[in-house]
Amino acid sequence: MTGKIITHIPLCILMLFSVLCVEPLYAMHFMDDDVTVPDDAATAPIDSAQASSDSIPTLPWPQSLQASLDTIVSKSSLLKTAQMGLYVYDLTADSAIYSRDSKQTMRPASTMKLITAITALDKLGGAYLYKTRLCYNGEVIDSIRTLKGNIYLIGGMDPMIGSDDIRAFIESIKELGVDTIRGNICADRSMKDTDLYGEGWCWDDDNPELSALVYHRKDALLNKFYSMLTDNGVVIIGSLEERRCPNGAFEISCQTHSIDQILDRMMKDSNNLFAESLFYQIGLTRGRPSTAKKAVAVEEEIMKKMKMQGVPHRFADGSGLSLYNYVSAEIEVAFLRYAFADTNIYADLFSHLPIAGVDGTLEKRMRGTSAANNVRAKTGTLSGVSSLSGYCTASNGHILAFAIINQGQQNNSPAKALQDRICTILCR
Repeated sequence: MTGKIITHIPLCILMLFSVLCVEPLYAMHFMDDDVTVPDDAATAPIDSAQASSDSIPTLPWPQSLQASLDTIVSKSSLLKTAQMGLYVYDLTADSAIYSRDSKQTMRPASTMKLITAITALDKLGGAYLYKTRLCYNGEVIDSIRTLKGNIYLIGGMDPMIGSDDIRAFIESIKELGVDTIRGNICADRSMKDTDLYGEGWCWDDDNPELSALVYHRKDALLNKFYSMLTDNGVVIIGSLEERRCPNGAFEISCQTHSIDQILDRMMKDSNNLFAESLFYQIGLTRGRPSTAKKAVAVEEEIMKKMKMQGVPHRFADGSGLSLYNYVSAEIEVAFLRYAFADTNIYADLFSHLPIAGVDGTLEKRMRGTSAANNVRAKTGTLSGVSSLSGYCTASNGHILAFAIINQGQQNNSPAKALQDRICTILCR
């Protein structure tokens, strides 16, 4: 009897030990601040072998995804000294699946352009056109080929206006049978306020000028139009002046560009002027002149629709250049969810987002991983700030919305590498 008891004790202990070791393999959102890893642990490129080691195949989705995210976040040396807000939402299942400091307000950098784009598509629609108009008052005297009156160049803050558009304006004047203007060439900048720079912009940046008559990033369209008129043989007996076009003036020509053209440069290339121009189109829906405050008020309407008006944040501009912008990963994902719920907004937005490993500001990122040609997201970069927000498709076919904001790092490269690893996990 005694011999049998001694024989079975090791087997019982072994079975109990096995159960205890297997059970705690996964703990939701585990964060071990005492883990010490090499500095390059969070920045090394991820390959298929490494991806397999990061995953926990015994767990079902999304628990396996959550565990993998916990693993790389806990091992990140970057997050010992810098902040990160991370939020992942399963749009297909309509549920949040991962959160780390997702309510922490941070500077979004150019992911602010997502909020601008979604608001614009919601308020203006995908068929919206930018318009720059040329009008005149007075009379055309055919016998002497003269316009006795003023020409009005009415700005629409179109960043795509170029020399071809100006030539079209000049041709429209000549089609009137006019080669002499006895009057003034007037700039109508009434579309927006007179502020040429955004609130909270750094004075030492190469910032675009926010003019209703913008030309090549400067308030220069009127002068360019005047010089091309004279170069094309039109005699001007008058001066340049600032004056609003009067009611009853005759329209000579109208040059347009579509919101799709604006969004492509704004999102793929992260063009700040294009984003600000769209921001002021939003504000224009609340009357002339458009202002940043009016545009923000429209964005706040969407916050109210999302029932997030009480969530801490501050919107200051359309591009993310302002140091006064403060949002959270949760807010950015809320806007992505809002867009996803409207098929028209989502289709337009999705088509203009940079594609990982393919184009735009993500062209050189995530190549050779499961995120390549999958992740569609807006990047953001300022000094000490790196962000990435957008959509991807998980291995089970679910569409995910995510936002990652890194802040406080001296070098943004490790932050981008960490974002890329996170996206790779989301997609595999």
